[in-house]
Amino acid sequence: MSGPDPRRLIPRTDDLLALPEVVSARERLSDRVVRDVVGSAQTRARTGEIAPDAVAREVVTRLADRRSTGLRPVINATGVVVHTNLGRAPLSEAAVEALVAASGYVDVELDLVSGTRSTRGAATREALLRACPAAEEALVVGNGAAALVLATTALAAGKEVVVSRGELIEIGAGFRLTDLIASTGARLREVGTTNRTHLADYASAIGPDTGCLLKIHPSNFRVEGFTSAVGVAELRALADEHDVPLVADLGSGLLEPDPLIPDEPDAATTLRDGADIVTASGDKLLGGPQAGIVLGRADLVRRLATHPLARAVRADKLTLAALEATLDGGRVPVTQALHADADDLLRRTRALADAVSGAGREDVSGGARTAYDVVEHDGRVGGGGAPGVPLRGWALRLPEAAAARLRTGEPAVLPRVSDGACLVDLRCVPESDDARLAGAIRAALSAP
Repeated sequence: MSGPDPRRLIPRTDDLLALPEVVSARERLSDRVVRDVVGSAQTRARTGEIAPDAVAREVVTRLADRRSTGLRPVINATGVVVHTNLGRAPLSEAAVEALVAASGYVDVELDLVSGTRSTRGAATREALLRACPAAEEALVVGNGAAALVLATTALAAGKEVVVSRGELIEIGAGFRLTDLIASTGARLREVGTTNRTHLADYASAIGPDTGCLLKIHPSNFRVEGFTSAVGVAELRALADEHDVPLVADLGSGLLEPDPLIPDEPDAATTLRDGADIVTASGDKLLGGPQAGIVLGRADLVRRLATHPLARAVRADKLTLAALEATLDGGRVPVTQALHADADDLLRRTRALADAVSGAGREDVSGGARTAYDVVEHDGRVGGGGAPGVPLRGWALRLPEAAAARLRTGEPAVLPRVSDGACLVDLRCVPESDDARLAGAIRAALSAP
């Protein structure tokens, strides 16, 4: 005669929900999430995957590990400053504080003195104009692509956008600017060739159907050799002659020149050279949140701002707050990482090597401590900015197998894998995280 069904021993839902650890978890997680975890553990017990007396322990463990978001913080040890797969620019402390402040009710579109509706994001607009005095007016939208779409829609819908063939680029995830612009109802009028475009090419293309001239910075590649391109200053005279707007898409979001990356165009210089409208991203070299920035001639920026599409691509209060704080706050992490001192990086990397020396399974026999090499390693700007420009630095060279363990460890660490080695670059790692990183490396090297 068989004994009692062990499934009768599975804890009841009410009893599991009454556990102190579960009660605590319900303060930070939704009731649905908690009940899903409880139900999943009970189901595993019913199917024999775990014993009935292990259900409570599994529920408590899974709830302790459960986050309210699926996004995991990652230590960026690649040496790539604006890493698209890691969310591009990390925010400054000032921007994070602004996000928290803006998470509740804020006067994003209200004049508290009069009690009437005000212009949305006025403080952020003023911060942009302070940061880039060459601009007469500013507008913030959802992202860089939205800024370009809004500009070409408002200025050239149903008309032609004259652009060089050498600037018809494809950006991340297979998105092509040609498709993006065509989606606005504008028609592309391609001029020149892939490697050479002349002022006469633009001049011969301008006609009654021209909506604007478009200059795109090909930020994610370089064409070298037998090349020719037309600058904004040259296009200005042509735009004046035919009374058409001149739009420049910079992409990277650099507002002022940076001697470290002299070939990267900036908004101030581009506007002084004669662009009517400049579009850029907020989460690249500017170091702020994802945003599209429009700077330029007051009448044209206002034309964009009042276009019906502007409502569909407008920035939310969190973006506006974080962008303003990025502009008016202290030095941002992107700038610090770009200009990190190579000698200081060498000091930190050597200290990291000392901290993890001896870690690894090969040491359990009592042999000599394993030492890991510090090697020269050039960082990169990333995010389509300054392609090919090396950022001199150093990296800790580890066995290639450590890379997967670092990515899946706690904290998660993303190194660079190259030439059969795992390279840990400290350029984008705050020095305050060095000890945590060392612990993660020791755990990865010691894992079975």
